[in-house]
Amino acid sequence: MRRVKAIAGIILAVGIALPTSSAMAASAKGGGVTATTPWEKDSGKISVYDDSDDGDSGKAEYYRQTSAGTLRTLWNHSGYKTRAESASGSKIIKFKACDDNDWASDDCSGWVAP
Repeated sequence: MRRVKAIAGIILAVGIALPTSSAMAASAKGGGVTATTPWEKDSGKISVYDDSDDGDSGKAEYYRQTSAGTLRTLWNHSGYKTRAESASGSKIIKFKACDDNDWASDDCSGWVAP
């Protein structure tokens, strides 16, 4: 009986120590732009960070769980070394980061599922 309690205690300790998958952030990088979700530990928020000093905007394209057929876009028009954040909503199920290139194809990451 003491062995069962000891094993249960170990399992409980490991479960508390390990982070849950919903708290782990996933990132995608396209050109000099990085998109990250969950943002601020909220699975319904995404951020776009522009680390490209090229004068072009960055964006994240993403889908939410409750509207899986609707492509959404979060733009960061604020420039180099800035971040834009979405409002909270239903869980983001897949996303990609893109560095917008005027008059040329955008530099985009592949799709990522958080």
